[in-house]
Amino acid sequence: MHNEDIQAILAHRYDQGWDYWTTEDKRLSKGAPFSCLESAEYLLELGMDPQEDVLQKVAELLWESWREPGEFKLYPQGAVFPCQTIPAATLLVRLGHGADLRMKQTVEHLLATRYKDGGWWCKKFFFGKGAETEFSNPLPTLNALELFRRTTFVEEAELDDAVEFLLNHWETKLPLGPCHYGIGTLFMQVEYPFRGYGLFYYLYVLSFYEKARNDPRFQEAFMALKEKIVADQIVVERVVPKLRKLSFCRKNQPSELATQKYQEILTNLAL
Repeated sequence: MHNEDIQAILAHRYDQGWDYWTTEDKRLSKGAPFSCLESAEYLLELGMDPQEDVLQKVAELLWESWREPGEFKLYPQGAVFPCQTIPAATLLVRLGHGADLRMKQTVEHLLATRYKDGGWWCKKFFFGKGAETEFSNPLPTLNALELFRRTTFVEEAELDDAVEFLLNHWETKLPLGPCHYGIGTLFMQVEYPFRGYGLFYYLYVLSFYEKARNDPRFQEAFMALKEKIVADQIVVERVVPKLRKLSFCRKNQPSELATQKYQEILTNLAL
């Protein structure tokens, strides 16, 4: 394990006036890049046992935020969106709670509330309404595929439309969805740890889906990443400034853990 990085992340757990990287009123996604959800994800990336007390306490907080019909309300006030429910569910699965019946209900709810193009959409229009907002949001859709590939509740073929939506986005590259996710300069930079909508994360998730692996659009995107490989390693091109002091994700440096993710892609592609 990367103990120095783990200790650095643990040192932030009281930053928001309470414990477990959150506020007293449990704003679980507040405080990026050291929010409750993100900090727990980093610790898992760094090799911490999911059963460690601090991580299971995060799991308790997440379950406390669970609501019918299968959503996670990460803020005490306001509406609930798929972009909140999906990461919370994914983290709980990683923490060993994938067999919980509430998780099955969450997965079923997400499947039942897909948008017409197969992805996930919301009614929060940060940039106003237009033709582009009549598409799903690419990042929540990618995050949903990351969740579903970790569960046993969904047949892969049920997600073909979501996969197709993301493959088609590689072709159009247009800003899509209410949050205007596009494919441009920032997308093409190698970001690690995975936080936003980017090439490396896009390929990592889609590599778990046969429909994507066999598609020329995926292969074209993969070649774009492959061209960035230096001595068989992933070099981090983009990382949020507050994480740059952590050794596992230094900008412009090879990352052992990011390279392990790349090796997973190669394994999925049987390369």
